[in-house]
Amino acid sequence: MTTADDYINRVLDHLPSGTPLRAQIAMELRGHIAERLENGQPVADVLRQLGDPTALAESYLSAVPLVSASFFQRGLAKLIDVVVVVLTVLVGLGVPVFLFAWRQEQWPFLYGFGMLAVILAASFGFGFYTIVAEHWLGFTVGKRVLGLRVVRESGAPIGLGQSIVRQLPMFLQVYWIDVLFALFTDKSQRAFELLSKTRVVTETRAT
Repeated sequence: MTTADDYINRVLDHLPSGTPLRAQIAMELRGHIAERLENGQPVADVLRQLGDPTALAESYLSAVPLVSASFFQRGLAKLIDVVVVVLTVLVGLGVPVFLFAWRQEQWPFLYGFGMLAVILAASFGFGFYTIVAEHWLGFTVGKRVLGLRVVRESGAPIGLGQSIVRQLPMFLQVYWIDVLFALFTDKSQRAFELLSKTRVVTETRAT
């Protein structure tokens, strides 16, 4: 049986983790539920009247308009992420490989192999990092620095499938074609963002 706390948590799960609306909505829901319970209504009836948690969360989100991130903000955030990933790979993989290659007699061959390994690790690591960060947190390091967040078109957190679709252009080698769409769409969405029904917004929404 679903309890009032379970229901409220399910509603909150469909809200961006960083928004102050979460505390306000939780307090309002507890108040509404408590008031109806005091009037003698069973918990099951109260929760049924409130409706589907996902729909209720999106109705709260729709009350605050989304503010699209600019093309410049998104580009700068991406640059920060590239620097973070490249430095991480260089320190974690590149330096040990290059030091090992330098100590070997056939170091030119190993050096070239190490360079290839670093490039591949950075490329695939960047895609994996972006997918995981945007799905679990709603933002990458670069987006966090600039106050940006990835959300569904309703404003709710994105799913894992949506996060994967957003990064397909990079793996399919059509990223720059995909990016150009952001210059001409109303909400600055890339082509695969339109496909995944996601967008990048500023944290202005949360206030």
